[in-house]
Amino acid sequence: MESCLRAAGYHLLAGVDEAGRGSLAGPVVAAAVILPPTCAIKGVDDSKALSAQQRERLDLAIMSEAVAVGFGVVQEEVIDALNILQATMLAMRRAIEALNPPPGFVLIDGDQSPRCAIPHRLIPSGDRLCFSISAASILAKVARDRIMRAYDLALPHYGFGRHKGYGTSEHLSTIARFGVSPIHRKSFKGVREYV
Repeated sequence: MESCLRAAGYHLLAGVDEAGRGSLAGPVVAAAVILPPTCAIKGVDDSKALSAQQRERLDLAIMSEAVAVGFGVVQEEVIDALNILQATMLAMRRAIEALNPPPGFVLIDGDQSPRCAIPHRLIPSGDRLCFSISAASILAKVARDRIMRAYDLALPHYGFGRHKGYGTSEHLSTIARFGVSPIHRKSFKGVREYV
């Protein structure tokens, strides 16, 4: 995909992906990354296929190789106000807009457009099919996991450091026991019942 676009004259290509869309707590985080045309980091894959240790190692490698990196973070109160799809699109737009230099073309994971003004292509399952989107998926996941570990220090009884806010049985039982925290998405099933 990237090589075809470069052959067509696009040299600054960005990959974009998000993390945290299905979580019950915390923000949704998008990352956008422009990598050099010759970049070949061994092990880059869909972040969900990698261990936490592999993601941390690859995050360092991607950040050291990148021409530009941008992040977009949308907090839980905005997710509740907009809905998760619109909040995800907003996070992706913010990540793309944060790139300096700006890309000439953007490859976006999924089948929904964040309505960015830059030429772009939507790639369903792009985090498995496209190197730059895979790299963005790793950056987004690592950034969000760090946020959730920080929340774990402030709210240790919820276990955010372990489940990162996803709807595990442990997490659902802590919501039932302790109630809804300030970072829970109050419009989500599994949370709204306790608001």
